[in-house]
Amino acid sequence: MEKGKGENQTSLTEFILLEFRNLPGLQILFFLLFLMIYIVTMAANMLVVVLVVTDQHLHTPMYFFLGNLSCLATCYTSAILPRMLATLLTGDRTVSVNGCITQLYCFGFLAATECYILAAMSYGWYLAISKPLHYAFRMNGRNCLWLAAGSWSSGFLGSTVMTFLVSQLTFCGSNEIDHFFCDFTPVIQLSCSDTHLTTLVTLILSSIETLTPFLLTLMAYVCIIVTVLGIPSTRERQKAFSTCCLHLAVVTIFYGTIIIVYVMPKNSMLRELNKVFSVFYTILTPLAHLLIYSLRNKEINEALRKATSKCMGPNSQQM
Repeated sequence: MEKGKGENQTSLTEFILLEFRNLPGLQILFFLLFLMIYIVTMAANMLVVVLVVTDQHLHTPMYFFLGNLSCLATCYTSAILPRMLATLLTGDRTVSVNGCITQLYCFGFLAATECYILAAMSYGWYLAISKPLHYAFRMNGRNCLWLAAGSWSSGFLGSTVMTFLVSQLTFCGSNEIDHFFCDFTPVIQLSCSDTHLTTLVTLILSSIETLTPFLLTLMAYVCIIVTVLGIPSTRERQKAFSTCCLHLAVVTIFYGTIIIVYVMPKNSMLRELNKVFSVFYTILTPLAHLLIYSLRNKEINEALRKATSKCMGPNSQQM
């Protein structure tokens, strides 16, 4: 620790992530479970990115954004799980202040970007289902690039401002973070500086980067559902509605858990459940995206079959 200038307090140089210390008997089980989730999420999302890039049939707006989402999920999972797995395996819960702020930056950047990417994808589905004649014009290559670039840039700028403000704070006193990663609220609570400006700016940025895309996504799905209900064929209506409900379920879990953790007033029960809800939007949502958007997709499965056949050689075609 370092002495603060003109103060008797000491500035912290490292934090301790408490993670799931109240469940010591389940550490190995948690390690194996999260390791399996990490391997599956990383391998499958990287495979989706490779398929989208290499297969000409997947060079469409829908798969362009799906590739972005898979790339995002790969980075998102890597920002949280490796450090968590190392802690579960070794028992070393310490993390430097700079390392913690870096993780906070990566998490904020990727979470905000995911909100915008989901909004862009829902807009594409809205056009494809509700206004198919406008789809080709509005979702051309140039517009898709602008939507993707705007999503990543917005997440980057918002997280950069927030992280800069957090990095100017002084941390002293307790160094224990009751969480499994460096999240904004538990980190701010350890600061002995005036955090009013940081909290206010972060609240404004978070509202812009989550509430705005959430409302846009919600409006798009409402319009999609209205259009689906108007489909004359019962079979086609049920098929479209089931797919829409699955997509909406993933979005609801992602935004719902974020709202519970960051927006709702904290009573004693919600404080205890915060880590459980955080697991949903940091670890399980990238896996859910993979299952809903990719593995149930016929075009992705067909591209995977072709790639496998090509790798195995011409003899595999005859088997």
